[in-house]
Amino acid sequence: MKNRIALVTGAGRGIGRAIALKFAHQGARLAITARSQDQLSNLAQEIRTIGGETMIIVDDLSDDSAPARIVDQVTKGWGPVEILVNNAGIGSSQNPKPLLNFSDDFWNLTMQVNLTAPYLLTKLVLPVMIEQHWGRILNIASIAGKVGGFHSAAYSASKHALIGLTKSTATEVASEGITANAICPGVTRSEMNTLRLEYDAIRLGVTFEKLEETATPLGRRLEPEEVATLAVYLAQNDARGVNGQSINVCGGAVPF
Repeated sequence: MKNRIALVTGAGRGIGRAIALKFAHQGARLAITARSQDQLSNLAQEIRTIGGETMIIVDDLSDDSAPARIVDQVTKGWGPVEILVNNAGIGSSQNPKPLLNFSDDFWNLTMQVNLTAPYLLTKLVLPVMIEQHWGRILNIASIAGKVGGFHSAAYSASKHALIGLTKSTATEVASEGITANAICPGVTRSEMNTLRLEYDAIRLGVTFEKLEETATPLGRRLEPEEVATLAVYLAQNDARGVNGQSINVCGGAVPF
């Protein structure tokens, strides 16, 4: 991955942050984007400390015009994106409700960030990837993209759809030296997931600690770095035969 230009969305915290750091350790040049300047600045400082090169792009993927701005900034500053990591997302913890009471506005926002933004970013980076006969598309989905979620209709539906987008992309570009894969994390330690566990603990009448212990067969939540390790592999040349897959990192919670 030495000197490969990688764009990681939602890089300010959690899984996106862990992926950016592991990519930096592999020598990639990191364009990192999120809504928080402070989070990105802290990450950029850490990347530079280990000798990495980084570009900060503050933007909001709920805006349809954001993908074009982001890709344009990377292209003008460094050149075309060679590795795209669609990690930014909205989780169910922000507004969990039963389907009958679900917020239509929150449904639309979730679809915009979790599905439409990756779709638009992929369209923007594919032409040069095809021209260069090399590229990597990594979509961070979820095991919620394989099973239904309680009080999380929009999140689960968006992640199911993201896996479908991944498979369609992979089919179309396989002969061009490009791969598209989805990573499906299970219950992973993050600010967003902590809020979801707190909600479920109240809903189920159990302690947060009990939910955390039973989150996976491992007896714990996964760590973002465990997800990032798979992202590094899929972005490398050695993974050129892996395409169109939705791979779980869930500690055995979902066996398919």
